[in-house]
Amino acid sequence: MYSQGTKGISRIKSWIQELTHWADREICMEPDEFAHRRGWSVTRLGFGARCYRDPRFDQRRAPARVAEEVS
Repeated sequence: MYSQGTKGISRIKSWIQELTHWADREICMEPDEFAHRRGWSVTRLGFGARCYRDPRFDQRRAPARVAEEVS
């Protein structure tokens, strides 16, 4: 009888986890697709939390040349 209770609890836990993963995907589907179309990276941080990063931010700019002053 004890093992039946444990199996029931683990089934409920796995069902709740599946439900939260499904809800998370459904809630964030549009912003994730938008980011992927733009070539951004998407990092899941938790339920409904994402970090979107444009790879252009990782590119360093060459410093602008300063015109020499003529005096």
